[in-house]
Amino acid sequence: MRLFFIMATIAMVTLVGCATPPVEHPRTSAPEARPCCQNVERVPSRNAIVRTAAKLVGAKTIKSNGRRIAYDCAGVTRAVFLTHGIDLYAGGSNDSDANGVRIIHAHIQQQGTFHQGPVAHPGDLVFFNNTWDFNGDGKVNDPLTHVGIVERQEPNGTVIFISRVADAIERYHMNLSLPHIHKASDGRILNDYLRRKDIVDPANTRYLAGELFVQFATRVGH
Repeated sequence: MRLFFIMATIAMVTLVGCATPPVEHPRTSAPEARPCCQNVERVPSRNAIVRTAAKLVGAKTIKSNGRRIAYDCAGVTRAVFLTHGIDLYAGGSNDSDANGVRIIHAHIQQQGTFHQGPVAHPGDLVFFNNTWDFNGDGKVNDPLTHVGIVERQEPNGTVIFISRVADAIERYHMNLSLPHIHKASDGRILNDYLRRKDIVDPANTRYLAGELFVQFATRVGH
């Protein structure tokens, strides 16, 4: 099993949220023939996906066997699954303006399933809206702007997911039972901020993970 490591130094960024630009769609081509006895993990487990994601926590650059992978939330998520032979960009959106998150979402529509929880499984994807002003119009109308990989769910319902939000890949928190609360009275984080506050934000702007949540998705089923 190959893991994605350091490729090229990426300048640190301060924008909170997954600023995934429109991406070039992968060209479709005939699959390459594989040797009969090549050791390939065809159906990875949820735990294998989570282990790969966890090993990237703290990394500020990624590498994929010589393939350039964008260092943003969609690129990191894609890189984890590529390690296990699954390209989340395959068969994605035909929209030329689609960002990486929307391409992954379109892939799941074809080859996975969506669900609303409240139970999340390790290895699930988690999607968010409005984590930044993707279309630049100053309005809160930007669907599918962030994605992460669920690592685990705590007894109080808080989902721990791995993603790249600011300048590195980290663990983040989301509690759908208390979506508007950042911290509990005992100091535990229930919902991390996924969107940076700005003085020009409209009055209806939300910032916490639980407020921006859209849905979970399952790509690996065991």
